[in-house]
Amino acid sequence: MSQNHHEEDIVEEIAGGEFEREPVPQSKLKSWKSFLGMYAGEHAAGTEFVIGPLFLTTGVSAFDLLIGLLLGNLMAVLSWRFLTSEIAVKRRLTLYYQLEKICGKKLVIGYNLANGILFCFLAGAMITVSATAVGIPFDMEMPKLTDTLPNGPTWIIIVLVIGAVISLIASKGYDTVSKAANWMSPIIVLAFVACGIIALQQLGVGSFRDFWNIWGEGGEPFPGQIKYTFWHVFFWSWFANGAMHIGMSDLSVFRFAKKASSGWTTAAGMYVGHYMAWIAAALLYAVYVQTPEAQALLGQGLAPNVAPGPLAYNAIGVFGIIAVVLAGWTTANPTIYRAGLAFQAIMPKTSTFWVTILAGSIATIAGLFPAFAMKLLDFVALYGFILAPVGAVIVFEHFFHKQAGIVQNYAELAGEKFNKSVLLAWGISFGLFYYISIQFDVFLSFVTLPAWLLCGVLFLIFSKKFQKKM
Repeated sequence: MSQNHHEEDIVEEIAGGEFEREPVPQSKLKSWKSFLGMYAGEHAAGTEFVIGPLFLTTGVSAFDLLIGLLLGNLMAVLSWRFLTSEIAVKRRLTLYYQLEKICGKKLVIGYNLANGILFCFLAGAMITVSATAVGIPFDMEMPKLTDTLPNGPTWIIIVLVIGAVISLIASKGYDTVSKAANWMSPIIVLAFVACGIIALQQLGVGSFRDFWNIWGEGGEPFPGQIKYTFWHVFFWSWFANGAMHIGMSDLSVFRFAKKASSGWTTAAGMYVGHYMAWIAAALLYAVYVQTPEAQALLGQGLAPNVAPGPLAYNAIGVFGIIAVVLAGWTTANPTIYRAGLAFQAIMPKTSTFWVTILAGSIATIAGLFPAFAMKLLDFVALYGFILAPVGAVIVFEHFFHKQAGIVQNYAELAGEKFNKSVLLAWGISFGLFYYISIQFDVFLSFVTLPAWLLCGVLFLIFSKKFQKKM
């Protein structure tokens, strides 16, 4: 055994057996059932209680919402199946270690840091969601759609307690995260179904036409929101998890899969969560919008509150509180786990437990600020746009390295710590399309795919130019 291999074995032992710096062995591979529960739990979860109502605030029409979600989520499933899981089962490496082989250690540190922090912010939004449910028995003031800062000591205490519990669960590793999702997801799915049915009754829906007319031809967006069309819904729902699929973050998850076909299990998350649950949550908000309180706010030019806890509680009582708390957990758990892996790639000799606790602490601090949850549509679009193009480097290298005449894992083989081809490809594609979005007021999700494609093509071109002959 070489000294290098001996050191990697020591690191692996310290890290807690999550195979952060080596391929997952055959003995540790998992069947599709593990992923079904995880994706159903993660995506029929806390974000859904926020995103569904936020769609209603954009004045979207029935056709644009229902068909846009149907097709956008299909594209997300196809991206997971034929890109992410396909590469994951061939390499069986985390995203972070795979990038290190391509980019070099110095360059990937910046990416891992950005990736981990963005994951923490997303997990923080889910801690916020759970807190809106836990706060109900304490008569806590709920955050408003425009709130940024914590609104009182009760809010702070509840967020800190929830964050601590979620962080401890996530720190136990993939097995614990997966088991937690499998236990919780059926309860959450049942809650969404119950919420949808009760909300339909409260809205007096007796036919499909009545259901369709909830959105109808759409209308003006609420104060502070932009108008959504079919294409807004389609591209946003496709790239809501862009960092996970075309951004390749879920290499870290599907490296445990026995077969690439496990990628189809993401459909459970997309159509149970990102379709049924989003619509059910939107119905809850539709009920609230009809109340005198909400109408009074609209009359003042303010958007009615989007607080998941009270919305679910008003529909199904205490079960709604439980469901919202669990929903926040099932999203925050795997997200903090992924963030921990990102930080561990920067600090490889630190144990999985401690890097996950670090990620959970950052997420908890983020959860204190309601803006991450209340502006979730905008945050998720930005988060996918920043991270997704980096995944194009892995995808284009994997599928087109022979045609382009470049070497795979160049940084590792050449001993380079900074692959400038990757930085140039990402920097140009990100900078160009972010400028277009800002300068011409283009919806950010519209330019995520062009940025991803350009990054992949530029990576091949620059690699061809700069790679030395091996």
